[in-house]
Amino acid sequence: MVTECTVNFEFMNYTVITSQCKGPRFPAKECCSSFKDFACPYAEEIDDLTTNCASTMFNYINIYGKYPPGLFANQCREGKEGLECPAMPPNSEADLNAASATASSHVWIPVSVMVSVYLLV
Repeated sequence: MVTECTVNFEFMNYTVITSQCKGPRFPAKECCSSFKDFACPYAEEIDDLTTNCASTMFNYINIYGKYPPGLFANQCREGKEGLECPAMPPNSEADLNAASATASSHVWIPVSVMVSVYLLV
């Protein structure tokens, strides 16, 4: 059974992504960097497949950014474990949002989750 996400993605500020990841070209460097800036503070929650955090986050990214299906899944890859998330410094914006990440955190979002989210929107 999938449970509700403890992070409220509905009222997040998505401009870190939408201001840098713009069409029609959607440059991979800017899109992936901004996606990591947004998602890494919530890596633990997004990676928890017992919650709807990943699908909820991608629904709102798509609502605010109107991105093509699979954009981040196809462009943003760093290894088989997902995107590497850097350690967050104390008192960072992520801490203010009540999120945390460690040096070994990964945003591991299966391509199937990313694609299914875009198909549902």
